[in-house]
Amino acid sequence: MAWLYLLIAGLFEMGWPVGLKLAQREGLRVVGLSLAVLFMAVSGWLLWLAQREIPLGTSYAVWTGMGAAGTFVIGLVFFGDPTSVPRFLGVALILVGVVLLKVASG
Repeated sequence: MAWLYLLIAGLFEMGWPVGLKLAQREGLRVVGLSLAVLFMAVSGWLLWLAQREIPLGTSYAVWTGMGAAGTFVIGLVFFGDPTSVPRFLGVALILVGVVLLKVASG
């Protein structure tokens, strides 16, 4: 169950940077900030639940890795973030690290 909590926490981790990005738009400031705070709270709570069984270093690295990689993709698809081979390689390395942490922890 802890890994499911961590997976869902990682998904919510992607939401708060998106909320902050939306808050940069004049008409969406309050909505964006509200979403960011909500996603931060839910993500943090689920991480807390996951850490009852998953070691701190592993859970935090997986959580931030998922958030970073997912936010990267969201930025590309919805916000027109730039693409380059080094950027994709960097995200691929993050994902490999996350997978290795999962495999190493059993």
